[in-house]
Amino acid sequence: MNDTDRAILDFESEWWRHSGTKERLVQERFGLSATRYYQRLNRLLDDPEALEQAPALVNRLLRVRDRGTARGPDEPTRSTAEDEHDDPRG
Repeated sequence: MNDTDRAILDFESEWWRHSGTKERLVQERFGLSATRYYQRLNRLLDDPEALEQAPALVNRLLRVRDRGTARGPDEPTRSTAEDEHDDPRG
């Protein structure tokens, strides 16, 4: 894990406290498109070092990711503020 990976984990734990959309904040802070950011975040969720660094966050995001992949592609996702806060896909 490098400094950017650590910063992504930190960002995931606190982005909702900032004003603005998550995509805009990702672009400003990391210079990444939302797609690239979520690709990187999803790789991080499978990294044992990330789990060691932030176990509660990584486990929560893994549960959200698993919940999303368990649905079929045509099934809508829930749209609550809590889900938006937790969803590693945005």
